[in-house]
Amino acid sequence: METDLKTALVFPGQASQYVGMGRDIYNVFPLAKKMFKKANEIVGYDLADKCFNGPLSDLTQTHITQPAIYTISSILFSLLKRLNFPYHGTAGHSLGEYSALFAAGVFSFEDGLHLVDIRGKAMEAAGEQNPGAMAAILKLDREKIEEACQRASDYGRVQIANINSPGQIVISGEFEAVQVAMKIAKELGASRVIQLDVSGAFHSHLMAQARKELEKVIYDIPFHTPQIPVYCNVNAKIVTTPDEIRKNLIDQLENPVLFMDEINQMILDGFEQFVEVGPGQVLQGLIHRINPDVVVKGVSSYPDLQNLLGDLSELENEN
Repeated sequence: METDLKTALVFPGQASQYVGMGRDIYNVFPLAKKMFKKANEIVGYDLADKCFNGPLSDLTQTHITQPAIYTISSILFSLLKRLNFPYHGTAGHSLGEYSALFAAGVFSFEDGLHLVDIRGKAMEAAGEQNPGAMAAILKLDREKIEEACQRASDYGRVQIANINSPGQIVISGEFEAVQVAMKIAKELGASRVIQLDVSGAFHSHLMAQARKELEKVIYDIPFHTPQIPVYCNVNAKIVTTPDEIRKNLIDQLENPVLFMDEINQMILDGFEQFVEVGPGQVLQGLIHRINPDVVVKGVSSYPDLQNLLGDLSELENEN
């Protein structure tokens, strides 16, 4: 572990889920059992069972995926914190921003999960009410992708949804417009265009109804000033006040996730090490492509925790 490096914790979003995630930490750590028990009570079903046993068709439903990833990321963070792992800032990808805010002390685990549960259900419902599509465009400039979306606008609205890394940008919007934008992007020089298997056109205007649902509840949840810098998706800047954070979370539903811009800003601000906290390795791959010179690690399982922290007996033996 590079303890002398300025370290950021980064938290994954939807598409990082897999059947079996979290099982090994649940079996070993009493803290994980306690947090899963709380999570089950909040969502009203056996979330632990969905994570450990699937089936994958259930775990990929947005209303289950989001609470599942948030819970596992939050448990892993809580274990790192108990053993005083040093970190100096946080960020997350879409849903992962909620885990980042929990890690920065903005809200409790329970309040964050309550919001994520509502967000997941609202996004799934919006996807059913206003069906759309998303597609990844590989190795094409942002400006040319914006041009493709503009030229496709005769067929409906389509926009950039995620700026993930150099050479990977996702578009989102009405089905026919996305299809046309994919074709134009290919003509403009994209190496590949891939339609994504998603339940809705996330981070687009088709999420307007989900935005309204989140707005109804977000002001009832107590938010606190972040204890460490949190970088947000909608403008890649540090957020400092509870009202600003709420507004950004609401805006995030219909606006692009500027993940590459966030990471670049964090590197400009002196961050040298990024630790992905949560299932999978998606963000590690993206950060490697954004800047191969920074140190990138990940924590998604018991062996990962051991590699990062060494002796875990103190956590294993907690009451």
